[in-house]
Amino acid sequence: MNDMITQLSIFVNNEPGSLANMAKVLKECNVNLKAFNISESSGFGVFRAIVDNPDEAYDRLMSKNLIIKKTELVAVSVADVPGGLFSAANVLGESDINIEYGYAHEGSDEPIIFLRVDDPESAIKAFKDAKMKIITEKDL
Repeated sequence: MNDMITQLSIFVNNEPGSLANMAKVLKECNVNLKAFNISESSGFGVFRAIVDNPDEAYDRLMSKNLIIKKTELVAVSVADVPGGLFSAANVLGESDINIEYGYAHEGSDEPIIFLRVDDPESAIKAFKDAKMKIITEKDL
């Protein structure tokens, strides 16, 4: 079983209306967002999204000529208390695993942190060893 989450990264121009246009394409392609993050760089932005059925969504979005790629993330449940982030970050830091980026989702059941790390397999093992719940695609 795959313990990782597939993230779609969609590249958009960094100009007024670009996000709305891209969101319209998501709607037209019937892509349901679970969580997302927007970051910017010079001249373009990156819309990182966790979606229902990422492989199907990828194919539908590619047919619309979007610049898109798939990335594997580790997702872990954390307590909804001060220190929830620390619990996850500390497990990875103690295991010498680097966090490249991340974002959170306050779900109806539990807060989830999505993390891009330099060693996903070791991160999953470290979280499991720490008795932290790994979130998989079926959990979303």
